[in-house]
Amino acid sequence: MGINRHSETAGITVVTVDYPPVNAIPTDGWFAIADAVTEAGRDPETKVVVLRAENRGFNAGVDIKEIQSKPGHQALIDANHGCFAAFGAVYDCQVPVIATVQGYCLGGGIGLVGNADIVIASDDATFGLPEVDRGALGAATHLARLVPQHLMRALFYTASTITAQQLHHHGSVYQVVARAELDAAALKVAENIAAKDGRVIRAAKRALNGIDPQDVHRSYRYEQGFTFELNLAGVADEIRARFDDDLAARKTEH
Repeated sequence: MGINRHSETAGITVVTVDYPPVNAIPTDGWFAIADAVTEAGRDPETKVVVLRAENRGFNAGVDIKEIQSKPGHQALIDANHGCFAAFGAVYDCQVPVIATVQGYCLGGGIGLVGNADIVIASDDATFGLPEVDRGALGAATHLARLVPQHLMRALFYTASTITAQQLHHHGSVYQVVARAELDAAALKVAENIAAKDGRVIRAAKRALNGIDPQDVHRSYRYEQGFTFELNLAGVADEIRARFDDDLAARKTEH
């Protein structure tokens, strides 16, 4: 359990996220993702990083139970710092990052995928930000890198999900494949990149980041300010408590 980094073949480093059963990532896990991706990019032998996950879905976002189990706001601050570090590490990685998504990609998962260079998804993958249903904000910066502006707003306000096939239509998901073929499809693209001259690939990553119209670090940090505000006002606690009550009621019914 945790974050594993290994070299697959020449020039390819694979970073695997594994927090069973649903990949709700604790604070330490976000920082571990950041460290693994950053170190992979610093390795002069690495030309491309594949970011993948075990378990039913790619990412269920932050571990809400961890935040609720600790008094005060420090746990929330730590989680937000961890997400900022992980999202930033993917974007700033010295080489391209390929995100491979199966099942669900929610909350913080959108931050990772939105900042990746290439996204490959299984045909059962869905993407979404349930933040407004949890009394929080954030990662609209990264969702806006996956869909057009008005669709991003509709998805964000309604906390709806979008399928891998729909994202493929918008061009943000490069390939949609059967789940059993996901790792092989990602490695095939990675091998194509790894066959290039690493010096050129690293220069290309810097160049493409340099012409990006949006400063993803500043934009996401701005969003985080409103999450802190909602928590300080007690709004987030109220909504999460309501959500927990509804969840408990549904379990009782079944």
